[in-house]
Amino acid sequence: MKRFIFIFALFVIQSISAQNPEETLREVAGVIQRFVGKIPIEMSLSIEKEEGKDVFELTESEKGLSIKGSSGVALCRGFYHSLKNRNAGICSWSGNRIDKLAFATKTKAERVVSPFQHHYYLNVVTYGYSMPYWDWERWEREIDWMALHGIDMPLALVGNEAISARVWRKLGLTDEEINAYFVGPAHLPWMRMGNISGIDSPLSHSWHQGQINLQHRILKRMKALGMKPVCPGFAGFVPKALQRLFPEIKLIETSWGNNSFHNWMLPPDQELFHRMGKMFIEEWEKEFGENEYYLVDSFNEMELPFFPKDPDERYELLANYGEQVYKSISDGNPKATWVMQGWMFGYQRSIWDFKTLQALLSRVPDDKMLLLDLAEDYNHCFWKNGANWEYYEGFFNKQWIYSVIPNMGGKVAMTGDLEFYANGGRLEVLSSPNKGKLVGFGFAPEGVENNEVIYELLADAGWAESPINLDEWLLQYSMCRYGDFVPSMEKYWKGLLQSAYGSFTDHPRFIWQFRPGTVKNGTVCTNDNYYAAIESFAEAASVLGDSELYRIDLIEMVAQYISGKLEMLIRAIEKNEKEKEGKVDFLKSRFIHLFLGMDRLLESHPNHRLERWIEHARKHGSTEQEKMQYEKNARRIVTIWGPPVDDYSARIWSGLIRDYYLPRWINYFDSKCIGRSFDFEQWERYWVEDSKGLSKVTPYVNTIEACLKLLKEAKEVHEHV
Repeated sequence: MKRFIFIFALFVIQSISAQNPEETLREVAGVIQRFVGKIPIEMSLSIEKEEGKDVFELTESEKGLSIKGSSGVALCRGFYHSLKNRNAGICSWSGNRIDKLAFATKTKAERVVSPFQHHYYLNVVTYGYSMPYWDWERWEREIDWMALHGIDMPLALVGNEAISARVWRKLGLTDEEINAYFVGPAHLPWMRMGNISGIDSPLSHSWHQGQINLQHRILKRMKALGMKPVCPGFAGFVPKALQRLFPEIKLIETSWGNNSFHNWMLPPDQELFHRMGKMFIEEWEKEFGENEYYLVDSFNEMELPFFPKDPDERYELLANYGEQVYKSISDGNPKATWVMQGWMFGYQRSIWDFKTLQALLSRVPDDKMLLLDLAEDYNHCFWKNGANWEYYEGFFNKQWIYSVIPNMGGKVAMTGDLEFYANGGRLEVLSSPNKGKLVGFGFAPEGVENNEVIYELLADAGWAESPINLDEWLLQYSMCRYGDFVPSMEKYWKGLLQSAYGSFTDHPRFIWQFRPGTVKNGTVCTNDNYYAAIESFAEAASVLGDSELYRIDLIEMVAQYISGKLEMLIRAIEKNEKEKEGKVDFLKSRFIHLFLGMDRLLESHPNHRLERWIEHARKHGSTEQEKMQYEKNARRIVTIWGPPVDDYSARIWSGLIRDYYLPRWINYFDSKCIGRSFDFEQWERYWVEDSKGLSKVTPYVNTIEACLKLLKEAKEVHEHV
């Protein structure tokens, strides 16, 4: 066998107009080395700037692999593209696979020019549902993932509260007044958008300092790779205590969640709004250095809180609002661009009609506004109300980014129209006469570490100008992820495309993830094709069982399979509980057995474990009291949320299954047997706020064997229901 020389040495700098090119190349090398380790091929990296385009070029010869790119991110994407073309591996949240022997095969020379200038990533609420307690180690892995997947415009919101607190202290607020307003780390996104205040506070000095230190490392790495991070600006939401210092100001109390949560908004027509917005940008850049893009969102899922019904007067006030928000940013940094999420454009189009949005944007310079058209999959697949870029005729000449939201709340259940994500809106917008100043493609999941095939597909779609053949793409994905493609895998993908991955569900949840007795049916597309697909996936165990990523995915697929069968058992128990006592006891025993088996399986999954989530949270506490506070906050966000956003996050996680979901169902069944009601709300609050630790379970020694056994038992459920 040919021996490979393990060298990663040659860095060539040509036609460079970027800042610190040597640092960029070092960081690119770091990304690749952390992913692959030593590479059995000589590599040459060079940056060649191309105005307005994201580009990479691959050539290979006896001397090795040469990658040219328009930025550090483009270089990383080019390397990853070369790797996938060899079916040599994959970078994913649940693990990586690398086949170094595949580098013996040369790939053709290729130049890839993305049809999009920028590739956007993340949602404001990802910082609540997935990221609130990440440390640098986890963030470094995520930035590496971004770079390899070609992401150059991520949200970077860490440290927001530390800067806000500095501004408010300079104005005269006390730490007590500020902390009464703040919320726990997992709930910060909704405080930032003016929806809530005061949940699981306070935030300590050590928290703020830790976040400042973390954000320095995040921004340094992102910018060194050529990314354009979108950082937070001031949207007008403030502690009510501000009126102690400025009794003349008029604060508007905002409400959200059926009037269950509240915040306070400082209208932009007041001088203090401008002063605070400018101070925030100045304090941010004093700490972190100059930034180009600043996110300011003021109307997330809310009525327009201070605008009159008279159209002309409303349009004038909105125009003034937009002008003042932009001015507060530009006076802090004249080069900055205002970024705004566009979730409300489709979600609340009855409020945000053509003229209303036009008025808001009318006094902001076209090249200093960037709109995130956040949820085109919702427009197309769920609301069915037409593309926003068509309705708003190209967004009034403002820069904008096409985006989708492939996940709500970090839910683990499968959903998503893969064909739409591959080709749908992307091809439509590129050929539309109303695409206007389209500058980017992106995806904004509310939670990550789920449905990994969707994100791999979206990342590839953002770099493709022509249609993607989904069948061919899924074959290559399987080869990259597992190292082989067996016939049953074809049946697997076909079945999922005819069920969960051929449909779009707003909030995919199984019955057992709702409070017992509240719903009769889950929302996951679990038809016969769904079950047959997962059975086909399991058939590949004899060939792919040695693949670590196959083992991990088999655990998850069996859990998804059991989840659907548990729905059948719940309906059967409810149907027979008054007539067939013996059968009900048997069905309950099956229910508990499969529930606990699913939980025990997931103990061997790298991500889907409540223990991991809680450990991330507790690490941020400097005292036992802080550790418990953060654990409580981490428990709350994935269960009762507030309340009243109960069971929204809906994770299929070990620990959560056996200690939260199963006891709820046992109490429900038992209370119905004895004819008494059960106080779920009190029990849930106790579990979130007062319970300590998790029950212990021993993972299966042989997870493949356990998966196949549990799958067989779950398959037999239909015989009993």
